[in-house]
Amino acid sequence: MVALHNHSNTTAKIDAKERIAQIVIAPYLTVNFTEVDELGNTVRGEGGFGSTGTV
Repeated sequence: MVALHNHSNTTAKIDAKERIAQIVIAPYLTVNFTEVDELGNTVRGEGGFGSTGTV
């Protein structure tokens, strides 16, 4: 069973056994978060998050 919603003002017709969806098998990951009051220093340097410092 597939839930569908037509977001347009145009009527759409779905015939019996018409292919309307596909499945993606992906892992369901669970995580445990630890809430902290402040973050410590990191070794990123002056470039900031994700920066290598090069142009």
